[in-house]
Amino acid sequence: MDCPTEEGQIRRALEGFTDIRSLRFDLPARALTVDAPHAVWPAVTAAITQAGFKAEALSVPPSAEQTARAQRREWLRLVAALGVAAAAELLHLLAPQGMAWQAAGMVAAVIAIALSGLAVFRKGLAALLRGQLNINALMAVAVSGAFAIGQWPEAAMVMALYALAELIEARSVERARHAITGLLALTPAQAEVRQPDGSWARLDAKTVAVGATVRVKPGERLALDGRVTAGQSAVDQSPVTGESVPVDKAAGDAVFAGTINQGGSFEFEVTQPAAGTVLAGIIRAVEAAQGQRAPTQRFVDRFAAVYTPAIFVLALAVAVGTPLLLGWPWLSAIYKALVLLVIACPCALVISTPVTIVSGLAAAARRGILIKGGVHLEQARRLRVLALDKTGTLTEGRPILVAQQAPDGAALPDRVAQLALSLAARSDHPVAQAIARGLPGEARPVNEFAAAAGRGVTGRVDGMALLLGNHRWIHERGLCTPALEAVMQAHEAEGRTVSLLADEGGVLALFAVADTAKPSSREAVAALRELGIAPVMLTGDNPTTAQAIARQLSIDEVRAELLPQDKQAAIGELGARGPVGMVGDGVNDSPSLAAAAVGFSMGAAGTDTAKEAADVLIMNDDLRKVAETIRLSRRTHALLWQNIVLALGIKAVFFVLAVFGNATMWMAVFADMGASLLVVFNGLRLLRR
Repeated sequence: MDCPTEEGQIRRALEGFTDIRSLRFDLPARALTVDAPHAVWPAVTAAITQAGFKAEALSVPPSAEQTARAQRREWLRLVAALGVAAAAELLHLLAPQGMAWQAAGMVAAVIAIALSGLAVFRKGLAALLRGQLNINALMAVAVSGAFAIGQWPEAAMVMALYALAELIEARSVERARHAITGLLALTPAQAEVRQPDGSWARLDAKTVAVGATVRVKPGERLALDGRVTAGQSAVDQSPVTGESVPVDKAAGDAVFAGTINQGGSFEFEVTQPAAGTVLAGIIRAVEAAQGQRAPTQRFVDRFAAVYTPAIFVLALAVAVGTPLLLGWPWLSAIYKALVLLVIACPCALVISTPVTIVSGLAAAARRGILIKGGVHLEQARRLRVLALDKTGTLTEGRPILVAQQAPDGAALPDRVAQLALSLAARSDHPVAQAIARGLPGEARPVNEFAAAAGRGVTGRVDGMALLLGNHRWIHERGLCTPALEAVMQAHEAEGRTVSLLADEGGVLALFAVADTAKPSSREAVAALRELGIAPVMLTGDNPTTAQAIARQLSIDEVRAELLPQDKQAAIGELGARGPVGMVGDGVNDSPSLAAAAVGFSMGAAGTDTAKEAADVLIMNDDLRKVAETIRLSRRTHALLWQNIVLALGIKAVFFVLAVFGNATMWMAVFADMGASLLVVFNGLRLLRR
C-alpha cells in the first residue's frame, strides 16, 4: 500500500464496518492504524486480505538490515522473471514448430508471470470483483487477454517489465519520502555524559536524562538538544536551521542534536530527551505532512477515478465495436484494445503529484523551513499580500542602546557613562537593562536606591544624588531646556525611547534605546517585492515607532496600535486584494496566523502557541526564508503541471499509434514505464536545488 489508489481500495473494503472509529493511513511507512474494538480485528484483516493486500500486525518497525534483505529478494525475483520471460520470447522466435516447444514456451511464460505478477493479479481480481477499475485491474486484464489470444511471450515480458518499473518507481518515491529521515543518521547513537563521581562515560543517547551534562569535542556531532554551560565554539547548524554559516556558541546558548561542533570543546546541559529534540520534531512533522493530500493531488486522484473506467470502456469499444462496424479482424482488434489498456495505466499520472510534493517538503526541511502539509506548500505561491508583525519578526525583539550623548551633543565622558551604568544595572526595567548592556565598564555601588513607577530610578553613587528617568519625569522636575527638548523630539521621531541622567544641577547625559530592525529584514522585504507580494506591517506598537521601522525597511503600509483581534480583522480586510500570508512569533499573533491563507512563525523565537497556529515554521528566524518558501512553492507547482502534461502527453501519442496499429504491447509497457520514471525523476529534481 503505497499510493492513494490503493488507499482508496482499502477504505472501500472497510466501509461496512460500523465499529471502526477511524482509519489513519501512513503511505510513506505503508502502515494503517485502525481504531476499532479488538473483537473486529480478524474481520478487518480478512477484508484487507480479500482486497488483494497482505496484512500483518505491526509491532516493531523492521530494521534497516531486514529491509535491505527483503529488497534484495525482490530484485532477484524480478531479475529471474525477466530471464524466464526472455527465454519464452526466444522459444517463440527460434524453437522449431511443435506442440512440445510451444508448451515449453507457455510454461516459461506462466512462470515469468507468476514470479513477477501474482500480486498484480490478486489486487486486480479483487478490484474487478468489486466493480472497480484501477491500475492492477487494467494490467491483469491486458496480460490475461494477451495470453489468451496466443501472445504469451509478450504477455510474460510485459508483466515482468511492468513489475520492474513498479519496483524502480517505488524505490525512487521512497528516496523522496525518506529524504528528510536521512537527517536521523546525523544524530550520534551515543553521548559523552558526566557521571556522579565527575568522570565521563559514553552512553546510549536514548538513555540520557534531561539535566545531564554532556561534553562535545571538536568535530563531533551533538546527540541531544541542550544549553551550553561551559566552553565556547562555532557550531554548524545547517541540518536544523538551514544556516550555511556556523554560529558562535557560549554559555547560555541553545544547541541542537544533529549539529556539528566546529571548533573548541564545550559542555551543555541536556534540555530534551532523544525523542523530543528539535531534529526529531522536524522529521515527525514532515512525515505527517507527507500523508496529507495537496490540492493538485486531490485533483489528479479525482481525474484518475474517471479516466481509468473511461479507458476501459474505450478499449472494450475497440475490441468489440471495430470488428462489427469497421470489419477489423477480431484478433487484431482485441490486441489493439489490450495495447490501449497497458498504455492507459494511470501510474505516471497518480504518482506524479505525491513524489513532487514530498520532494518539495523535504527540500524545504533541509533548508530549515518546516511546512506542515502539501496544501500549504501549494498555497504559498498564491500569496499576494504578506502581513508582518514588527517586534521579534522584523526587529530583534529586545531594546538596545543606539545613542548616548551629553546635553549639548558632545561625546559622553567616561565618568558620566559609569554613573549611568551603575544606576541602570540596579533596575529591572527593560530600557534600563538595555542601557546597562550597552555601556562599557563595571557598575559602582549604589546607595539609597529607589524606583519610581513609570518614571525611573534614583540613588547615590560616590556620594552624588542622581536620577535616571524618562522624558516626562525630567519635564516635571523643570530640568528640560528648549535645546534638550529638540534633541529628545528628534530621537522620539525615530521611534526611540529616551532616558536622561541628571543630578541636582541639571541633565548630565541622554540615552536613546530602540528595538532595531534585523539585518536580514531589509533583504527579506525587497525579495517579497520582487515576487510581486505587498508587505504590510501589523503591530501593537505606537505609530511613531512603527513608522520609523517601516521607513528603514521600505514598507509603505503600516497599521499600528492593534490588539490581537484587530490584527485578525486586518487579515480579513487585506484578503480583498488576494490570498494573505501572515508572519508572527507571539501569542498575540496566533489568531491572525490561523486566519491567514498561510501562517509563518519563527521556529526559535516564536511562542508555542504561535508555532501551533502557523502552517510554516522558519527554524532560524530568518525572514528571508519566507520568500524562499514562496519560490519553492512556485517551482513545485510548475513541476506538478510539467509532470501531469508529460504523463498525459506521452499516453496520448501512443494512444494514436495503438489505434492505427503502429504500437505493440512492448512499446505500450515502455511508454507506461518511461512516463512513470520520467515524472518521478522530474519531481526529485527539487531535492537537488
